[in-house]
Amino acid sequence: MLDIQKIRADFPILNQKVNGKPLVYFDNGATSQKPQVVIDAISKYYQEINANIHRGVHTLSQLATDAYEVARGKVQHHINAKHAHEVLFTSGTTFGINLVANGFAAILKPGDEVIVSHLEHHSNIVPWQMLCEKTGATLKVIPMSENGELIMTEYDKLLSGKTKIVAVNHISNALGIINPVKYMIDKAHEVGAAILIDGAQSVPHLKPDVQALDCDFYAFSGHKMCGPTGTGVLYGKEEWLHKLPPYQGGGEMIKEVTFEKTTYADLPHKFEAGTPHIAGGIVLGTAIDYLNSVGFENIQKQELELLAYATERLSEIEGLRIYGNSKNKTSVISFNIEGIHPYDIGTIIDKLGIAVRTGHHCAQPIMNFFGIPGTIRASFSFYNTKEEIDALVEAVKKAKMMLS
Repeated sequence: MLDIQKIRADFPILNQKVNGKPLVYFDNGATSQKPQVVIDAISKYYQEINANIHRGVHTLSQLATDAYEVARGKVQHHINAKHAHEVLFTSGTTFGINLVANGFAAILKPGDEVIVSHLEHHSNIVPWQMLCEKTGATLKVIPMSENGELIMTEYDKLLSGKTKIVAVNHISNALGIINPVKYMIDKAHEVGAAILIDGAQSVPHLKPDVQALDCDFYAFSGHKMCGPTGTGVLYGKEEWLHKLPPYQGGGEMIKEVTFEKTTYADLPHKFEAGTPHIAGGIVLGTAIDYLNSVGFENIQKQELELLAYATERLSEIEGLRIYGNSKNKTSVISFNIEGIHPYDIGTIIDKLGIAVRTGHHCAQPIMNFFGIPGTIRASFSFYNTKEEIDALVEAVKKAKMMLS
């Protein structure tokens, strides 16, 4: 069992007041808060070992390089990648997806097909649209049902020998639905297609095992799992990373440069041009250590309890509709009050110190499916409490009364 008050003490921001009220932070789907150990590690890097990596023989450069590569190893073991060089440090999920889509521009031809789902964040739609426009490939979309789940029978029908890559999220950022990605990976491989999993919303809640999943690519962000902003990871199978061309050219990603020809560095450096977010990469390793010290089984248990409790309490409010009513969900509740714009609810409850996300959550196709402008999204983390959910419920009731 987690000692929630002890856990909360690790997060200094949770002690403050917003608009004169104790902060209730339910916008974890957008970004998580940072424990003191992560904040301290950022300062420690800049105070003690700040230097550029991989290029210097001096002591600080060696220390920084060692710390950066130790962090890469932590990521490798966390996601169970076969090789450390299959772990690419990026600025976040969006960068990782764009890297893969850009690489496939050298592979696709007119008549080929790319599959995404109706549940995707814009970051897993737009890069593939751009790719199809560039190559003449066709974008296909897996439809969703009224309860927010992808329709697997339709996915099966979309797959064919023309399918070259499938891109789907592990967990929907807008609805919290957990997709059957293992099934989807296996089916994609049956037709010879590669598959990329957008893990931005899954890594805060579970430990993905990329070898067990057998995915070809897995992208995620550090800032949603207690790490710094501007950090992320793209896992790619070694054979795929050898096939794809570099995403950017510059320093670090080269082996030899002449005006006649350039040869590229070995993995992972082939995809890591320029000076990276060194502190961010190192401290992402610190964040992973912290989450593992809490324990993902403990995290999942706490968050599922919060989800069940919040679902029960919010359902007491007349006129409230929850979107995404699947049994396979993580700790996200997306809802509206009949006849009231979600922005208005969000504005009022912010005055009561409660942070939620309102709008389309960069998932406009989902909102169009339900015929709504957006939702109020409360996304919970392991450091949240049932008492905070009670405060949310009372705030929503108050907002509803004021706006009705």
